[in-house]
Amino acid sequence: MRLMIKVLHIAIALTLLLIGYSSIVVSAATPYPSQEITSWQMRWGDGTENSGVEVPQNNDQQYWINVNATKEIPHLPSGVSTSWTRISIPNFSYISPSIYIDTLYALHVKVYVNDRLIFEEDRNYIKDNYSLLLPLSQSDSGKTLYIWTETLQDRIGIKNEVVIGEHNLLINDYIKNGLSDVILGCAFFLVAIVLFISSLYINRDYFSSVASLAVVIGSTGILSITYSPFIYTFYSDLGAISNVFLDLALFSLLPALTLLFEKIFGSGKYAIVRRFRQFQVIYSSFCLLCLLINFLSNNSYIEFYYFVSTTIIGFILILQFILLIVCVIIFSLKGNRDAIIFAIGFGTAAFTVVSELLWYYIHKGNYDLFLWKWGIVAFIISLIVILERRLAYSHQQVVNYSKELERFNNELQRSEKMEIISELAASVAHEVRNPLQVTRGFLQLLSEKSVGEEEIFMSMALSELDRASGIITDFLTFAKPEFETISSLNLYNEFKHIESIMQPLCHLNGGKMILDVSGELWVKGNSSKFKQAFINIIKNSIESFRDEGFIYMSVYAEEENVIIHIKDNGEGMDADVLHRLGEPYFTKKNKGTGLGLMVTFRIIEAMQGKVKFTSKKGVGTESITILPLAEAPDDSHSLGG
Repeated sequence: MRLMIKVLHIAIALTLLLIGYSSIVVSAATPYPSQEITSWQMRWGDGTENSGVEVPQNNDQQYWINVNATKEIPHLPSGVSTSWTRISIPNFSYISPSIYIDTLYALHVKVYVNDRLIFEEDRNYIKDNYSLLLPLSQSDSGKTLYIWTETLQDRIGIKNEVVIGEHNLLINDYIKNGLSDVILGCAFFLVAIVLFISSLYINRDYFSSVASLAVVIGSTGILSITYSPFIYTFYSDLGAISNVFLDLALFSLLPALTLLFEKIFGSGKYAIVRRFRQFQVIYSSFCLLCLLINFLSNNSYIEFYYFVSTTIIGFILILQFILLIVCVIIFSLKGNRDAIIFAIGFGTAAFTVVSELLWYYIHKGNYDLFLWKWGIVAFIISLIVILERRLAYSHQQVVNYSKELERFNNELQRSEKMEIISELAASVAHEVRNPLQVTRGFLQLLSEKSVGEEEIFMSMALSELDRASGIITDFLTFAKPEFETISSLNLYNEFKHIESIMQPLCHLNGGKMILDVSGELWVKGNSSKFKQAFINIIKNSIESFRDEGFIYMSVYAEEENVIIHIKDNGEGMDADVLHRLGEPYFTKKNKGTGLGLMVTFRIIEAMQGKVKFTSKKGVGTESITILPLAEAPDDSHSLGG
């Protein structure tokens, strides 16, 4: 892949070098630079000259108007549809001379050198922008160029300066005129196709948004292609169909843009956005009907169709942009991030489009719109960003939902596992406990009469029976976590009691304990079960000590809950071990049963609370327990014991 990229870079570099070299060669072969012609003369046609068959022989200066390229072209008088333009060709010594006219407004054009016809084209569609590159002969030096033009529009004549020079040099500007618009439009159209295909595979809730965005981008691409003079210059036979596609793209763009806005931000107050979209759909349908009628009648209603599809729709476009800008400003002031992004992109597009349209109408059509497409590029980028944010948010919701579903599934499996273990523990523990107690009683009687090694063996047997009894007690606690007696527990008193019990074991293992209880805090529960739960946690912390250990116990209230932190600086745990805490029979201790934390979890759950652990290997472990905060009893003393 990298090799391909390098090859591509080399190819591009070589191409640029060849282009530069070609330009140098042409420049070297052409010692005469191109010349700009900035002034010429025009005269309006009359009834006898509408065909443009003959070059005007009357050169009386009173019929001709002096025109300068730095100024606006003369306004077409009322009732006049044709004109003549007369340009004096300067003397030249070019090898292959040509004359280049960047922009010429007309529908029917004839070009003469003196009385010799060198170019003619007649368009049966409304697109009055010509770009001409006309080859000359060396014998045309010093002669006069006559251009006859006819139009149905409000403008006619040459817009910019005329250039004469070597054909090899002028052809570069001729080809590039409008080519960037075609490339940009094709890129837009390709993106729109990909986006529309993608919309078929996403959630239905987002289909209309993505599809409308695809229509907006595709319509903009078609507008960029069909508005470009490149198509009408090099593919004039496709001009009529290109003009039709331009209108269809415009008819689609307006309602699609409003629909996309509605999908992102809603219908607005009094459903004004939705109502305006409905109006646009109706008007676009009306324009489509006018297009069909005009096409079937062979352009018999071309002027009326131009009025409804260009003039009126331009004002509708300005009104639409103003409406959407106002709505975007309102949403932006409310702190909507999508609205802010939309405002930046849409504001850029609206400013360029509205400014150009106003400038177009101020100059009565003597202006070519060209900035609008770059404003639309900024707008489309903002739309893609907004849509990506929406899709990313939806994806995150799906991910969160998957995580929640996985968590619920794990909780369900754990609940089912606990239920099975509970039933098994309850049935076995009761049956085993009684024989153990009887056996312990007889062994205790025998131990009183034992001496020597027998006494040691009896002591070990009694110790193991007590250990077995403790395991059975844990089984019963796990199987039946409900409390026989429930009272209000003063957490300060409870933890002072727990501290006094665990302090000797902590000192024995070379550690210390710190207790911090904020104020009078109360919870509902059973005192002995509560102590058992936290003694299990603290005992695990003590057993994790390495050198100088400490246990920090913090208790405080947060809203309607009590938060209990027990933090140690022990050896800590890996993520896989931390994830399995509370599972039955899971332990890292040599003599552990894995029931301690399991019982702790069950007791905290019975108190309507929850507990979670955080740990880092080599740093320590922290448990965070959340319990519902209870009201203090009237006597403000713990009743549990």
